[in-house]
Amino acid sequence: MRSYPEDEVTLQPDDKPREACGVFGIFNHPEAARLTYYGLYALQHRGQESAGIACVTERGMVVHKDMGLVSEVFDHGALEQLTGTAALGHVRYSTTGSSVVANAQPLVIRYRRGAVALCHNGNLVNAGQIREELEENGSIFQTTLDTEVLAHLIARLGKNGLEEAVMRGMQVIQGGYAFGIMTENSLMGLRDSNGIRPLAIGRLGDAWVLSSESCAFDTIGAEMVREVNPGELVVIDANGLRAVQAVPAKRRALCVFEYIYFARPDSNLDGLNVHAVRKELGRQLAREAPVAADIVIGVPDSSISAATGFAEQARIPYEMGLIKNRYIGRTFIQPSQKVRQAGVRLKLNALRKVLQGKRVVLVDDSLVRGTTSGHIVKLLRDVGAREVHLRISSPPYRFACYYGIDTSTNGELIAARMSVAEICRQVGADSLAFLSAAGLLRATGRSEGQHCLACFSGEYVVDVHGNTGKFALEG
Repeated sequence: MRSYPEDEVTLQPDDKPREACGVFGIFNHPEAARLTYYGLYALQHRGQESAGIACVTERGMVVHKDMGLVSEVFDHGALEQLTGTAALGHVRYSTTGSSVVANAQPLVIRYRRGAVALCHNGNLVNAGQIREELEENGSIFQTTLDTEVLAHLIARLGKNGLEEAVMRGMQVIQGGYAFGIMTENSLMGLRDSNGIRPLAIGRLGDAWVLSSESCAFDTIGAEMVREVNPGELVVIDANGLRAVQAVPAKRRALCVFEYIYFARPDSNLDGLNVHAVRKELGRQLAREAPVAADIVIGVPDSSISAATGFAEQARIPYEMGLIKNRYIGRTFIQPSQKVRQAGVRLKLNALRKVLQGKRVVLVDDSLVRGTTSGHIVKLLRDVGAREVHLRISSPPYRFACYYGIDTSTNGELIAARMSVAEICRQVGADSLAFLSAAGLLRATGRSEGQHCLACFSGEYVVDVHGNTGKFALEG
């Protein structure tokens, strides 16, 4: 485990909500660990705090994990130790549980039926209640992860086998989640009953693959087969793939922020290409909030698709006005108070010759805490932008998320505390407009009931109090 000096801090480069994790698993391939390594590279955007891979080897279940990016955690020597034909990997950004190596995943447990590796994307809203009841009945937890809650349920409910234990566990846990589970002879994927968090199935020759996003299939040359359905448990073993409806599907309510920000533009989610949706978000924003301007620019990278859509619809030239430094690692040396602005300039540089004297439309995909937008607006003015009109390709983010995004209190959210006009003054823009919720849905081509919009509307898909009542703990 590596340690970091006190003046070296985790890089928080932008004002964005943070996704929980990326899950990737493969079964029946001689290069399982190496392909999982490549798959995690493709999912690195979903978590930069820790990475890990568990593999079924001749020596049994072996796991290698640590804090840092995939490239920092794994080298050739580490991968050489992960032999075998099945592997399960994870990249993490902590929303539940602190950012320490003990909470890195996959989590490997050993119980009376053998070794099991688990990894998880999302959040269990009733994890605290389940954990308390388990502890009262003798369970000892090794981490602060809600992932471990399902591990303990599996161990206790596994009298008639793992598959039944997982299904019974799914009947207890609540929230937005996608789990990957690996045993010494199988790989499983499961998804919450509303499909809030994504999980897809792919095929590579005779091998089956699970991934949070389809872009990872492209990386390893696999074909996407379909998505795991809400409430479904898929089991992959020597006989192939089979699926069971472990809990009733309530509705298909994929987190809409997957389209807005989380997912890679080249991923396909619920039948829609992410880049195409983001471009339509920009077009719809231009229809709703037109402005006289000379150029349109986007905040790289996640806002570029929306910015080009805005520019095309508004018939205003799109320019590359901000350049992103792509070589910033997970940590950087904290600047002194005098050069605090270097934190933003280290990541983004403004092109003076493109922006000087221009009326600029600055398109960003979201405005959550308001900590960075003002710095970017000032950066544009410092290089001579005459006007800066901020356009956000999502509605105001006013309500905390409890399903795997790190906005646990409304007090952190600037739109929960200020009006649009107040935010505009706060960030120093000449004008500010957000996309409407109706416009967001129009861009996805879906109805309100087909997405989780809780962060915009406050209407939560799953009861955030997670009160399940008492449940049977013995298998």
